[in-house]
Amino acid sequence: MTGGPTRSQTVRAVPGVAHHQAGLFGADTPFETAPRASATSSTVTSVIDRRDLPLAARMRPRTLDQVIGQPHLVGPGRPLRIAVERDQVRSMLLWGPPGTGKTSLAYVIGASTNAHVAVLSGVSDGVAHLRRIVAMASERRRAGQRTILLIDEIHRWSKSQQDALLPHVEDGSIILVGATTENPSFDVIAPLRSRMRLHELQPLTNLDIETLLVRAVTDPVDGFGLDPEWLAADAMSALVALASGDARLALTSLESTVEMVRDADGQLPDRITAEHVGEATTRRQVRYDRDGDDHYDTISAFIKSVRGSDPDAAVFYLAKMIRAGEDPRFIARRLMILASEDVGNAEPQALVVATSAALAVERIGMPEGGYALAQATTFLASVPKSNRSAASLWAAQAAIEGGASLEVPPHLRDGHGPPRVSAGSRGPYVYPHDHDGAYVEQQYLPDGVGGGFYEPSDRGVEARLRAHLDGLHRPMSRRMV
Repeated sequence: MTGGPTRSQTVRAVPGVAHHQAGLFGADTPFETAPRASATSSTVTSVIDRRDLPLAARMRPRTLDQVIGQPHLVGPGRPLRIAVERDQVRSMLLWGPPGTGKTSLAYVIGASTNAHVAVLSGVSDGVAHLRRIVAMASERRRAGQRTILLIDEIHRWSKSQQDALLPHVEDGSIILVGATTENPSFDVIAPLRSRMRLHELQPLTNLDIETLLVRAVTDPVDGFGLDPEWLAADAMSALVALASGDARLALTSLESTVEMVRDADGQLPDRITAEHVGEATTRRQVRYDRDGDDHYDTISAFIKSVRGSDPDAAVFYLAKMIRAGEDPRFIARRLMILASEDVGNAEPQALVVATSAALAVERIGMPEGGYALAQATTFLASVPKSNRSAASLWAAQAAIEGGASLEVPPHLRDGHGPPRVSAGSRGPYVYPHDHDGAYVEQQYLPDGVGGGFYEPSDRGVEARLRAHLDGLHRPMSRRMV
């Protein structure tokens, strides 16, 4: 058994500095945060034991060289690295999935410059806090010092709150560094985006995650100070798979595993295995934001997999959405749309199956409703496809938009009320069921409208519809297979 690190480290938080930032960067890093009502005395200090911080917080990088991943941003000779090293940082947005190091990189950028650094939270701070920071920034500017303002989760600020940043970014009072998990095109106002450089962070590679985990295991100060072999190869693989490119999740999973295997005396086993990891992390977390890119990307992949007749891929993305907590009614609605638009008359039962699945979800709820969604998904992905019914609607709508006559032929008009069929008209309506095959030649479209909107395919049930219509000598202006 091994005990792991026992040295207790403390740092003193300077007045007005958030505890987590002092813990991350040490007491000599004067990051200003929004003042809180509880901070009543400028002489108050607090002692922070770094061992009380989460492992993910302790392992945050302090320099660009400690940043893991993102070589396109912080690698040698890259523009962002050069700007930081030359202390020529300009306003920027750091955009990427959770756990890719946006906030860490923002803090490293701030700590690597000669500027004063202020920090706001997009969740808990507002315009009042911004005004106080800007006022102090203006005084520093007159003294020749720049101010970098870090806003974590900047997408959480409303349009009006983001508007308040504009004049100060534009006149250089502050250098804004915003971090966001959401697509800035949707969640950051255009005038602000145009004044900031966008840097997109990518999910960490498996090798990046392995490097991070080894660092956490071996670091004697902020990690566990153990031999890298203490983490067995199968445990490493399990943690990497759990992380899916998310550094924070990787470190949290490692920390949970260590806490679980440590005995009452604080001793650790000689090795951590995949079995330990599995016991400590019973359910895999899925990176998925129901209002962000993951939501749209996954439903897009789901739809395209069904349309592309790949039931395996379709049910995989269905499982991902269910696991991530996607609204099952949203999935059911997409299946009903798919049934009509992409399957259509090639298999008319598709709409029945999809509608029944939607009803089942409403009636029985989740998780059992997932079976109905899986049945509908695999059925729709497996049957013949045709978009000809949808295409017929698009073609008819295009004809109307193009100026086609909308006048209903006289013999098709409602027969109630005063007669409206004038002399010389085409005569009365002919009832098809009075004729062989329940069919008779007569005009149905308005004058001048040529038709050809619905062109059945030769797939599935629709092939029979095509044969039937051809047998009626229905004129077709186009043949599409």
